[in-house]
Amino acid sequence: METETESLEEGLITTKSSVNCRDESASDSKATPIVVLSSMVALCGSLTIGCSSGFSSPAESGIMEDLGLSVAAFSVFGSILTAGGIVGALVNGTIADFIGRRGTLWFSEIFCIAGWLAIAFAKNAWWLDLGRLSLGFAIGLIAYVVPIYIAEITPKNLRGVFTSANQLMICCGVSLMYFIGNVVTWRILALIGAIPCMLELLGLIFIPESPRWLAKIGKEKEFETSLQRLRGRNADISQEAADIRDYTEALKQHSNSRLLDLFQRRYAHSLIVGVGLMLLVQFGGNNVITAYSSSIFDEAGFSSSIGTISMAIIQIPATSASVLLTDKLGRRPLLMVSAAGMCLSCFLVGLSFLFQDLHKWKELTPILVYIGIMGYCVAYSIGMAGLPWVIVSEVFSMNVKGLAGSLVSLVNWSCSWIVTYSFNFMMEWSSAGTFFIYMGICGLAVLFVAKLVPETKGRVLEEIQASITHFHQ
Repeated sequence: METETESLEEGLITTKSSVNCRDESASDSKATPIVVLSSMVALCGSLTIGCSSGFSSPAESGIMEDLGLSVAAFSVFGSILTAGGIVGALVNGTIADFIGRRGTLWFSEIFCIAGWLAIAFAKNAWWLDLGRLSLGFAIGLIAYVVPIYIAEITPKNLRGVFTSANQLMICCGVSLMYFIGNVVTWRILALIGAIPCMLELLGLIFIPESPRWLAKIGKEKEFETSLQRLRGRNADISQEAADIRDYTEALKQHSNSRLLDLFQRRYAHSLIVGVGLMLLVQFGGNNVITAYSSSIFDEAGFSSSIGTISMAIIQIPATSASVLLTDKLGRRPLLMVSAAGMCLSCFLVGLSFLFQDLHKWKELTPILVYIGIMGYCVAYSIGMAGLPWVIVSEVFSMNVKGLAGSLVSLVNWSCSWIVTYSFNFMMEWSSAGTFFIYMGICGLAVLFVAKLVPETKGRVLEEIQASITHFHQ
């Protein structure tokens, strides 16, 4: 065992050295048309996630009226998306490792289209829930594989921009549902939601598989063909191909791809970073502010329609700023600024509800809650919304990336369900106390990022993974 470990360490250190040798030339890499096309096709999946998440809010009144659903029945319809996501999270890494990144996108979109059609033509609650469950399973796969695929095909100097566009497209999908949902019926809205799925299915025909996955499974010819397509017909890929191949071979010497492998000491840092970020993002309250924004505004005495439309509008430029700044400022600064802004915004909302409970300055509560929620949306969008997934796509080695992705996704979806389910009970206990708790968790996120999260800007994946992996038992 000791000899194998030393051999692995030597192989990875050698790979890291060769990676460093080509840093200057790699930093000048440009986005080829096929990289742009491949990323755009993958990002149709992100748009699907946004459409799925944003559908229930504008469709609520129409569905309840047309199908005669009770509030409890519609609550099941809304929350079952998360249940499907948990199921998808259990298998997303395994599926992505078995049939590839592109294959997983194709597989997931079949479930998406089936889900949207089941909802659009539903005659009762059973078909609604079945369609929503199918959507949840699909986006449980998509949420993991899109940033992984984009991270594995893009040059290091552009990886942050392309990968963080994932969250931008999710925001666009949510906003699209909010706006269109005000002018069309819920059945038409469901059919519109299926359009990105169909576009992705068509686009997948024309894009290559991840070269790193092909290298991992030993398809040498396909690996070089895919990498050459991504870097350009006349590009010299010999050094990059050698680095990927050497790193993959070094990992194979010590890889059984079992779940217990994740809990070895050399993966501890990566696992703590991935799982920790997901815990802090979800328990920081982002999903409840998205899902229950109307009730939060109503409780504060502010117009819910103005509030939710403002949220839909403000998230797009904020997320666009994140995309532009990710590879300029780095991941860590944006994450810390984002978490600090969320912390301050939660304090403001909690303080406004405290004033309301104490019957002091009650006239300030609506405007303070509105400012706090808008501030939270901006702060969340510029960092904590998408960058944790960027980090996760970068820090895990290829030999455990599938298992790690499943575990991290499972944590994310499970925490999302816990927070969403507990929110109404917490608000009954104390509106102010609820947001002060979220404030504390967001403050903890700032410290977590500062102490434990590595900066990955401008570094190739093999270098990142070799530098944070611990080899000694």
